[in-house]
Amino acid sequence: MEIQQIHRGRLIDHIQLVVADLPASYAFYSAILSVLGIDMGGEGEGYFWADELFVTAVDGPAALGHLTGRHHLAFQAHNRAMVDAFYQTALAHGGRDNGQPGERPYHPDYYAAFVLDPDGNNIEVVFHGEAKRSADSVLIEF
Repeated sequence: MEIQQIHRGRLIDHIQLVVADLPASYAFYSAILSVLGIDMGGEGEGYFWADELFVTAVDGPAALGHLTGRHHLAFQAHNRAMVDAFYQTALAHGGRDNGQPGERPYHPDYYAAFVLDPDGNNIEVVFHGEAKRSADSVLIEF
């Protein structure tokens, strides 16, 4: 796999999902990431990637023949309209509803939508509100 750029200092270096149907996952992720303004990084035999998300076919050499299981991945949106667009796009490209767009009780202005990807992973897109978007980092107490 070819990496375009290394980002040091992040909490997560990369995430790999091993999927049962790579073409279905490619159609799903390329569509939703496009809505979020994230370009696909590339693809090769048995895998594709975007930013630090790597998706591998179950029969690919990096998968070792095992699916990764269910995960919850959350992507950030720039506004509520982007959350809404993500939700509609995801449903149109093989996603299944797991929570329509709306405010959530996690903190004020938490607006999110949830879908299950073709392998059952819980994919969320969240907009944290204008005040939180303008800050470089925000401490949220639970």
